[in-house]
Amino acid sequence: MDHSSAVKDGINRAPHRSLLRADGLKDEDFKKPFIGIANSFTEVVPGHLHLRELVEHVKNGIKAEGGMPFEFNTIAVDDGIAMGHVGMKFSLPSRELIADSVEIMVKAHQFDALVTLSSCDKITPGMLMAAARLDIPTVIVTGGAMEAGMYNGRKVGLIDVFEAVGRYNSGEISEQEVYEIERVACPGAGSCSGLFTANTMAILVEAMGLALPYGGTALATSEQRKNIAFESGHAVVRLFREGATARRFMTKDAFRNAIAVDMALGGSTNTILHLLAAANEAEVNLTLDDFDEIGHNVPHIAPIYPGGPYMIEDLHEAGGVPAIMSSIKDKLKLDLPTVSGITVGEIIKNATISNHEIIRNESNPVHKIGGITILKGNLAPNGAVIKVGALKENYRFKGKAVAFDSEEEAFKAVVGEKILPGHVIVIRYEGPRGGPGMREMLDITSAVVGMRIDDKVALITDGRFSGGTRGPAVGHISPEAWDCGPIALVNDDDIIEIDVPNRKLNLEVTEQELKIRKERWVRPKIKTDSPVLKRYSYLVTSSDKGCVMRKDFYG
Repeated sequence: MDHSSAVKDGINRAPHRSLLRADGLKDEDFKKPFIGIANSFTEVVPGHLHLRELVEHVKNGIKAEGGMPFEFNTIAVDDGIAMGHVGMKFSLPSRELIADSVEIMVKAHQFDALVTLSSCDKITPGMLMAAARLDIPTVIVTGGAMEAGMYNGRKVGLIDVFEAVGRYNSGEISEQEVYEIERVACPGAGSCSGLFTANTMAILVEAMGLALPYGGTALATSEQRKNIAFESGHAVVRLFREGATARRFMTKDAFRNAIAVDMALGGSTNTILHLLAAANEAEVNLTLDDFDEIGHNVPHIAPIYPGGPYMIEDLHEAGGVPAIMSSIKDKLKLDLPTVSGITVGEIIKNATISNHEIIRNESNPVHKIGGITILKGNLAPNGAVIKVGALKENYRFKGKAVAFDSEEEAFKAVVGEKILPGHVIVIRYEGPRGGPGMREMLDITSAVVGMRIDDKVALITDGRFSGGTRGPAVGHISPEAWDCGPIALVNDDDIIEIDVPNRKLNLEVTEQELKIRKERWVRPKIKTDSPVLKRYSYLVTSSDKGCVMRKDFYG
C-alpha cells in the first residue's frame, strides 16, 4: 500500500510537496516509495558510533532500487555506562520510548516502508516492537559486533573489566592491572564482543527472518557489514513492491525459531522480555511456556563468551547464524519466508560449519538442554529465568537467604565480604514497577565472579541481569516484590532451593507462615522522583508478560 500518497499526491498536497522540495526532492522523487530509516546513531554508545556511516550504505541501496530514503533518529542508552547507578533505571523504559518514537515518525510522515538501524540492548528490541506495531514492509539492520580486545595473549571483552573490579576488591590483582584490562577490552565501534543482549538480539532478528543472512554476526567494522546495509536497502524496496509487511515474517513459528536459536547459543536472559514484548505487538500468543518447552528440547551447542571462550567474531567465522540453524534444523520450521526473499531452509542449505568446537551438534552439546531455563515454584509462581549456559550441567543450590531491598545494599555486602558460602543473595524491589525500571545488575554478578565465590553462593532477584552475566543468577522473579510477590516475604536465613533439572525455585516456608507475613507487609515508597519512571511504574506489566504497557490504559 502506498501510504506516502497521503502527503505527496494531488493538488491539495502542494504545500506538503513544497516542504519536501526544501528537503531536496525533485519531481521524479515523488513517484518513488518513501522509505523511512530509523537510525539510532549516538556518540555515547560504542555500538552506534559507526551508524552515521553505515546509514549511507542503506540509503544507497534504497536509491539504487528506486526508493526515496528519509533518515530520522531515536535515542539510545548504553547499558554499560548506565550500569551500577540510577541511570540503569532508565534503560528498559527507553525500549518503549524508542518504539513510540518510530511509530510517531512513520505515521506522521506516512512512510511506505521502514529500515531500522540499531545496535545494543534496548534499541534493537524497540525497533522490533515498532516493526510489529506498524506492520509495513521492514528490514532490520544491526550495527554488528565489536572486535575482541587482547590482553596477555588472550581475547577479552567488557565483562573482563567488570570482573577485574571484583578481583581487585578481593585483593587478587592490582589497580594497575585493572587499568590495563580497561584500556584494551573495548577496542572500537560495535556492540560488546560477547553474546550479551545486543548481539543476542541481532542474532535473533536474523533467525526470525527480519534481517539478511549473517547480519547478526558480521563485525561492525567489516566490509561485509557495509554490504549487508546496502543490500538491506535493496530488500526493503522489493518488499514494498511485493506488499510483504513485517508481520508476514513475525509469525508464531518465526518466534519459536528465534527461541530455539537463543537456546542453542545460551543467549542473554533479557531476550525473553524482548521477544515477549515484540510478540505482544505482533499479536502473537507467546508465553514463558514456549521458552520452557523449547529450552528442554533444544541443546546448548555453542560455548560463546561469557558462557564459553569464544567471541562473536569466532562465531561468525565458524559459520554464523545459518550454521547454528543448520546444526539444529530438525528443531526448526524451515519453510518460513525471510526478508532476503528465500526461505529459512534455503538459507541454511549451503551453510558451512568451519569449527565444530564453536558450533557443535546435538550429539556433542555443551549442555543437553538450552542455555536458558524457566523456573517456577512457590517463590516464583509466575516464573523466573536462569542462564544455565555458563553453569554446570544439572545445577542445584540450596542455601540461607540474605535479603536486600536494593542492588546497592547487596553490592556493599558482596564487596565488603559479608556474603558467606551457602548464602542465597536476595535482591528485591528492583522489578519493573518496584525499581522502577528493572535494572540490570552486572556490577554485583561480576563482583561475585571476580571475588571467586560464584560456586559457593547464588543470587535471586525480581530485577534482571545483564546479558554479560554468568554464574548462578536467577532473575525476572514474578510476581515482583512491589506487587507483594513471595520474594517480598523472604526473611534472612529462610532456606531457598534452586533446582534447574526440575525447573523449580522454592522457599522452604509454610503457606501459613507466608500468609502471616503477607498480612504484615507494607509496600515501600517508590524509589524515584523522576516523572518518566513514575509513569513507567504505573503503566508497566510484570516481567513474565515482557514488561509491556498495560492494555487497559489504552481503553
